[in-house]
Amino acid sequence: MKIKALFGMAFAASVAFATTFGLMAGGGGQKASVKFENTVHDFGMIKEDGGPVSCEFPFKNEGGGNLIFYEAKAECGCTKPEYPKAPVSPGKGGVIKVSYNPLGRPGGFTKVVTVKCNGNPSKVRLKIRGTVSPK
Repeated sequence: MKIKALFGMAFAASVAFATTFGLMAGGGGQKASVKFENTVHDFGMIKEDGGPVSCEFPFKNEGGGNLIFYEAKAECGCTKPEYPKAPVSPGKGGVIKVSYNPLGRPGGFTKVVTVKCNGNPSKVRLKIRGTVSPK
């Protein structure tokens, strides 16, 4: 009798654990869906000695589960992305900020930041471009 009670308690605890952490991680089995307002930003003409420039890419979680960003990776060291580290609830939004340092890089540029998340789509390419006027 004690063994049945012990197994019953262990089963109930494991179900509670799985339910709690499953809801926290994925929003109850519903998938996140990320929608960016735009995926390209054109800085136009910027000065080489004017310091770093930045822009924001607003997004919204249009899905039913929490949106979690895993990484935002630039293709070179002159471009620096920043992304939310906390989960984004359904219906809420935020921004991915991208900075570019033009120093020592005169001429035209196009840079891509690849953002990975648990939503649909799971990978988004954000692009910045412009022209750096020399010092």
